[in-house]
Amino acid sequence: MVAWLIVIGGIVVIILLIIGVVVSASSERTMVEQRLGQYLNEDKSVDRQTKNSTLTKWVSERVENTSFGERISRNLARADLKFKAGEYIALIVIAVIGVGAIAWLIGGRSILSFGIGAVAGYFIPGFYVRRQQAGRLTKFNEQLSDMLNLMVNGLRAGYSTMQAMEAVSKELPSPISDEFRRVVQEMQIGISMEAALSNLLRRIPSEDLDFMVTAINVQREVGGNLSEILDTISFTIRERVKIKGEIRVLTSQVRASGALLSFIPLILAVLLWFIDSAYIKSFLDDGPLCAAIAGGTVLGMIGLGYFVMMRIANIEV
Repeated sequence: MVAWLIVIGGIVVIILLIIGVVVSASSERTMVEQRLGQYLNEDKSVDRQTKNSTLTKWVSERVENTSFGERISRNLARADLKFKAGEYIALIVIAVIGVGAIAWLIGGRSILSFGIGAVAGYFIPGFYVRRQQAGRLTKFNEQLSDMLNLMVNGLRAGYSTMQAMEAVSKELPSPISDEFRRVVQEMQIGISMEAALSNLLRRIPSEDLDFMVTAINVQREVGGNLSEILDTISFTIRERVKIKGEIRVLTSQVRASGALLSFIPLILAVLLWFIDSAYIKSFLDDGPLCAAIAGGTVLGMIGLGYFVMMRIANIEV
């Protein structure tokens, strides 16, 4: 009876975890100060007053001002997730405990089973954040040439640079409209354009965006025809996106093969542990040292193969 209660509790925790991630990822933005305060040297009191949990508030107050907390906040902003640093840490703890408890029950109540589940639970939130970051960055890069064309047309029509950015925030879809809306909002509250664009580049680590930001900053210092400069950059970015798409298609088989060949042995080992742990334990019959050497060799060869295949597929443009 107790075991079934633990199983049901673990399943409820996982369901609540998934619902929380989905709701947080799709919710509307809160006040501008809550987002601006993550990257600007402003008072954190507004953010702290919005914490809905005493534990989350306590964790956030001790994490936000550290390099670790800043890195978490930057990664969450790049993925466009509305978590605070403390909330994200709490999410990881819940995932570790929930997935570890389920693995413990499925794997014959073994400590090793709990450890496998805990490790998986630790990496699940980070994997989701990285997937969100990669997808958002890809969408942003694909929209960048259209954004530059709209800015060029606005500048040629007599708009200022800020008015052209405001037109981008109104006319284009997300995520590029969201990011330039924030740039405009930062400039409206008194932040310089250079600092606002620097914050944008910190949130969106795109090489193509770096070209545009550098061109705008240089033009503001030495002058020149910004519309012509951005028109040239737009053509360059459009060709880069086209070539990157062709390369991504040509190397997709190599990347998929590298991922599959690397993760299939690990997945099979975990499945065999939960299906027949005695079979995996026989691996230790010759002693822990031999098992450690063999396991380390296998993992090293898998990692080396994955690294080589990813390097082959990684073609710089």
